[in-house]
Amino acid sequence: MEGEAGPGGARRALGRLVEAVLANRGKANAVFDILAVLQSEDQEEVHEAVRACSRLFGALLARGELFVGQLPSEEMVMAGSRGATRKYRVWMRHRYHSCCNRLGELLARSSFRIKELALSTLMKFVQLEGEHPLEKPKWEGNYLFPYQLFKSVVGGLLSPEEDRSLLLCQFREYLEHDDIRYHTMQAAADAVARATDGRPEVPLAFWNNAFTLLSSVSLPRQESAPASFYVKHAELSDKWKVVHLREHRKAFQQMWLGFLKHQLPLRICKKVLVIMHDSILPHLAQPSLMIDFLARACDVGGAVSLLALNGLFILIHKHNLEYPDFYRKLYGLLDPSVFHVKYRARFFHLADLFLSSSHLPAYLVAAFTKRLARLALTAPPEALLTVLPFICNLLRRHPACRVLVHRPRGPELDADPYDPREEDPARSRALESSLWELQALQQHYHPEASKAASAISQALSEAEVSIAPLLELTAFQIFEQDLQKKGPEPVPLEFIPAQGLLGRRGDLCAQHFTLS
Repeated sequence: MEGEAGPGGARRALGRLVEAVLANRGKANAVFDILAVLQSEDQEEVHEAVRACSRLFGALLARGELFVGQLPSEEMVMAGSRGATRKYRVWMRHRYHSCCNRLGELLARSSFRIKELALSTLMKFVQLEGEHPLEKPKWEGNYLFPYQLFKSVVGGLLSPEEDRSLLLCQFREYLEHDDIRYHTMQAAADAVARATDGRPEVPLAFWNNAFTLLSSVSLPRQESAPASFYVKHAELSDKWKVVHLREHRKAFQQMWLGFLKHQLPLRICKKVLVIMHDSILPHLAQPSLMIDFLARACDVGGAVSLLALNGLFILIHKHNLEYPDFYRKLYGLLDPSVFHVKYRARFFHLADLFLSSSHLPAYLVAAFTKRLARLALTAPPEALLTVLPFICNLLRRHPACRVLVHRPRGPELDADPYDPREEDPARSRALESSLWELQALQQHYHPEASKAASAISQALSEAEVSIAPLLELTAFQIFEQDLQKKGPEPVPLEFIPAQGLLGRRGDLCAQHFTLS
């Protein structure tokens, strides 16, 4: 600012302008000087200008000096013959709108310090507008919330140009309030609808920001009425939707369904599926509505299909949803690559969960057991140490499948009735086969894998072996364990011990050499 040097000078100059405007309406034009500093390229000046605007318009909102109601155009009011007070309030509210628009633009500044201050200032205005509404209630006891201002804040957070995850982390603290969380869900649904309306391709940055915001919304698990409000009210009315948890669940469901109905990038789809079972399904008013998204994801293949099966399993197990192809899809995921991908641990953890029911038919469990045994023939040692105990656990849970081990005259190698190319486990004829693969693995070069395969030749214990410690096992860890093992006790290299320095009497060496 002219005549002031450094941030301290700018702060004092802006402070004098704010004091002048608040003390005398005749100095109202000084607001233009304050707003002009908001356009500065100097970060310190902008920072001080935001603080000045926060103080100025915060005081005007608290004092009720902004126009309340449907805001008329500035030109029409100034040209009219209405009172000076009304003109002042209309004029000042237009300046307030200019300030809020500029603060929204500052959310895109490179300086995170300015972004953070702009966000906190806008949220302060949201709180003050809620306590001192700028609109007239339609009826007595009507719930008023500055939704338009708040929607612009959420829209600014969901930028299509840059990643705003840090700023969204700052916004997360406001989501602890029930009213902010409720209106965030509505505003986010509106923002996603606007961003995708008529656009052939949505930038990845927008999807990242939207997922970061949506995944930050968490509803309480207890059936209790919302009680923490960011905008204070003298009393809460039972007629307001915001005070009912069931309305929050509806908004939560609408938000996620509106997001998931679009063709999401694969990386976003994976992130959604990872949190689906724990952070989304338990809070939906109708969890079964997720079946379309999960079914589409299940057809993608690989890790996406596996994660989708986890959500489908919850719908089947807890919400009585029928999905006949569930185990067929899981069976189709069993191929040699499952031992070499980064989601191997999660796959076997979920497969163990899916196959835990004792009510599964024997032919189905036998198909999974046989497929895993066949794949184990080419699996690396670290995978074998997970797969072999897993197979043994399946036999413990389902005694009817032990015929795969205790078959007196099992089929020869070239006459195995099991068809590994069959996609339907019911038609694979696994129950007619035997686990000859495990007998072959007893000759494995790695002693731990050979030992694990040998367990099938002994009487299986009733208690299952926990595979949890083995899920994250890597080849490097196995190598380190082998290096730390103590070697065997020293053994003699010949059976007849030597006698004397030159060996035994009669030895060829003793006949030709003597000690002198």
